[in-house]
Amino acid sequence: MRIGSRVRRGLVTVGVVGSLLVGAASIRAAAVWTAASAPLAVSPASAESLAARLADEEARSAALQSQLDELRASTTDLTGALDAARARISTDAETASSLRTRLATAKTRLAALETSLARARAAAAAGGSGGGGGGAPTTTQPHEVEDGETDG
Repeated sequence: MRIGSRVRRGLVTVGVVGSLLVGAASIRAAAVWTAASAPLAVSPASAESLAARLADEEARSAALQSQLDELRASTTDLTGALDAARARISTDAETASSLRTRLATAKTRLAALETSLARARAAAAAGGSGGGGGGAPTTTQPHEVEDGETDG
C-alpha cells in the first residue's frame, strides 16, 4: 500500500489547515472564557476624575496641615502658660512659707504680751487691794517692727 505523493501532500495540507483552525478556535474560546470570567462592567476612572480627586485630597491635606499648625501654636501657648503657673506656684509657696514664719513669730510675741498683761493685771489687783495708791511699775518688752510688718 503505497500512497501517491499527491495524495500525501493533500493530506498533510489538510492536516496543517485543520491544526490551524483548531488553534484559532482554541484561542477564540479562551478569549470568550476570559471575558466571561472577568467582565469589565465598570469602566476605569477617567483622568479628569482622578485629577479632581487628587485636588480634593490636596485641599484636605492643606486643611489638616493648617489645623496641625494651629494645634502646635496652641501647645506653645499652653506650655508658656504652664511655665508661668509653675513659677507663680513656686513664688506663692515661698511667700506662704515666709508668712507662716511671721505668723509663728507674731503668735510667740502675742503670747508674751498676754503673759505680761496678765502679770500687770495681777500686780494691779494686788496693789489695789493693798490700799497703797501707786501701782508698781510694770516692765514690758518693747515691740519690734520687722521689715514689711505694720502695726494695725
